[in-house]
Amino acid sequence: MLRDLFLLRDDVVFLNHGSFGACPRPVFAEYQRLQRELEAEPVDFLSTRRTLPARLAAARAELAAYLGADRDELVFVANATTALNVAARSLGLEPGDEVLATDHEYGALDRMWRFLCGKAGARYVRRELPLPLHDPDAVVEAVWSGVTARTKVLFFSQITSPSGVVLPVAPLVARARDRGILTMIDGAHVPGQLDCDLHALGCDIWAGNCHKWLLAPKGAAALYVRREVQERIEPLVVSWGWQSDHPGPSRFIDEQEWTGTRDPSAFLAVPAALAFLREHDWPEVRRYCRDLMLEGREALLALTGLPALCPPEPWLAQMCAVPLPEGIDGEALHRRLREEFSVEVPVTSFAGRPWLRFSVQGYNTREDIGRLVEALARALG
Repeated sequence: MLRDLFLLRDDVVFLNHGSFGACPRPVFAEYQRLQRELEAEPVDFLSTRRTLPARLAAARAELAAYLGADRDELVFVANATTALNVAARSLGLEPGDEVLATDHEYGALDRMWRFLCGKAGARYVRRELPLPLHDPDAVVEAVWSGVTARTKVLFFSQITSPSGVVLPVAPLVARARDRGILTMIDGAHVPGQLDCDLHALGCDIWAGNCHKWLLAPKGAAALYVRREVQERIEPLVVSWGWQSDHPGPSRFIDEQEWTGTRDPSAFLAVPAALAFLREHDWPEVRRYCRDLMLEGREALLALTGLPALCPPEPWLAQMCAVPLPEGIDGEALHRRLREEFSVEVPVTSFAGRPWLRFSVQGYNTREDIGRLVEALARALG
């Protein structure tokens, strides 16, 4: 029973791992040990001339091996949104350029692209995915049909945030590479939930959170940039890493890693999270979670009588969205489920209707799913 290895409250059914994750006790203990080490001698811990670069490099090496990348192709950042801002602001969008995405992207990154395209006189183009989702090839064609001679960036999620579906990213990346279009992938939900091989995928830029499904402490994420593209990436914060007096393995690493005083403990705790996954046979845990998620989805669909967004294969991992009746006040429903029934689960919105998105992690049980179904039945009453 993994539930006892997490710090989650016993009085709340937590089915919202997809938002911020949850950190296991032994990983959190390592995180706090690192923070105490920092406070015991801050200069020694944080100095870029002492041990910190080597410690960060070792942690990056472990994460890179897990993600199918090289150590110096990725840097630690606070979250995937920050990582993608670093990359997007470096691209030098010009008037008339187009950034092509889907209508299932994370709201913060929709805002990022609208902001940057608005400043540059570029266009942010969102292609609607054909619902319900059945044929991955149809999704590829729906996105690719938006490509024009002005398309500069193809941006999409590997696992979507509002709808929780796994998109067919590989064929889109391959087509973009053939056309000379830069590919940028929001992999926020990928580490720990899907197998990942960034070299095999072949994308140019990718960002993933370690504090969600990988179970690291909050504030640990990775920005991956293919070596051939790294010269295009500028620092979001100009600090000592720019034109460094003590250069490290590359300008990319120096400029992104040396951005001023911050606590790197969450980054350095990522190897502890990876060790936790190995020790607890995480492929088997993922299978258990997916099976439980699918059971819950069937029960919720039976309750609402509404059609599913997609079949399980190849669209779902450990998170899914279930349609809710039109006209539901999503914020009110979310609040009632939490306050009246002690069920923590988000209500999202896309394709013109509300959806209940629930996540299943190793600490969840069938009793948790039963509580969700019962609470929703009473709330929809």
